[in-house]
Amino acid sequence: MFKISTKARRLTEEEKLKYKEDGYLTGLPVFDTQAKEDLNDLFVSLSSRLSNDIDINQTNMWHKASLKFYNLCRTPVILDYVEDLLGPNFFQWGGQFFLKEPKDGSIVPWHQDAQYWPLSPSKSVTVWLALYDADEQNAAMKVVKGSHNEGMFKHHTNKASNFVLDQEVSTEQIKQEDIVSLNLKAGEISLHDDGLLHGSEANNSNRRRCGVTMRFAPVNVKADLSVWPHFETQLARGIDSFKNNPIAEIPRGEATPVRKFQYSKEFVNDW
Repeated sequence: MFKISTKARRLTEEEKLKYKEDGYLTGLPVFDTQAKEDLNDLFVSLSSRLSNDIDINQTNMWHKASLKFYNLCRTPVILDYVEDLLGPNFFQWGGQFFLKEPKDGSIVPWHQDAQYWPLSPSKSVTVWLALYDADEQNAAMKVVKGSHNEGMFKHHTNKASNFVLDQEVSTEQIKQEDIVSLNLKAGEISLHDDGLLHGSEANNSNRRRCGVTMRFAPVNVKADLSVWPHFETQLARGIDSFKNNPIAEIPRGEATPVRKFQYSKEFVNDW
């Protein structure tokens, strides 16, 4: 789909150990610098389908709706990195944009993904693909190194209008010396564990910051459908010998999610 970087590779044993210890990896090459225009074009073509009253950050399930998005998530280099962490058999269950336009004021509070996800066991890996350069000036994602090894942190509800999520971990629980900014060039990815504390500040720059998140988990992971009845999986690699979850149809064309949670069957008539 896009030109792959000549620096793309598999994870080293040292990187696998670092992920286990720190809960993240960053700066992994996927797409060539020449792919910047293509990544921008993809974002513009998909985001422009949404009406002005829909916040793209509040839509999910793009991997169920859009063949273009699904194919992006099946980039072999990306799946290679994920396989190096999860093993040969894993599925995708989420696909989303996280957008911060210049000076829009939006904030992602400190949180752990596992706080939101009724999945057992808790083993999901998130791929964060930078569509544009992300750094501390335009609110790159920040993580708390090693926090995934400390269990679940206490979250409280914060309904602030500029918060993208409503569950927040208070700053007094966070080791400030362990905060790391995951600066990325367009076409690079980071990977993080679902127990890792992370968030992002407001984008006070004049540059757009947007990433695509892809959520992957080993095939033994099971969702609590009484909490997430919409949960469906798409096998990314290997075989699913567990068959713990409903299966989402692979998109055959282009439809558009308009809410966080939707069934794949909702998109069929628009393909």
